[in-house]
Amino acid sequence: MTGEVFIDTNLLVYAYDHTAGEKHAKANEILDVLLHTGRGVLSAQVLAEFFRVSTSKLSPPLTKREAYNRVANLIKACKVLDVTSLIVLEAARAAAEYDLAYWDAQIWATAKLNQVPVIFTEDVPAPSIEGIRYVNPFVAEFNVKEWVW
Repeated sequence: MTGEVFIDTNLLVYAYDHTAGEKHAKANEILDVLLHTGRGVLSAQVLAEFFRVSTSKLSPPLTKREAYNRVANLIKACKVLDVTSLIVLEAARAAAEYDLAYWDAQIWATAKLNQVPVIFTEDVPAPSIEGIRYVNPFVAEFNVKEWVW
């Protein structure tokens, strides 16, 4: 498959969670491929969530300076999508229509309204919703190279 891939927060967090074992290694492999091919897409929401989680929930947490530097590097390496009023409205519709948690719906709406066809996330609510495909990159049979080349 070719095209952009939306990177969810959990993928970023696992990349810095040294206690996550195989998920840590797999997240780093996936991010390496997505960033080096230019296919990784993030949203402002994901960057904010990553900063919050990485500085408060990791063990040990990143310092705020370390997290700031990671966010700055991600902004340089990825296309970053803004959250707009239309995205908020579409997320609210999806939360109601598909019974999604609001923040998950906002990820979906950002991908949908920016025509990013795939979301890599551990939180898969359905195989696809309105043409946006969800892929759990932490399942054993997943191979990131099959998705980007």
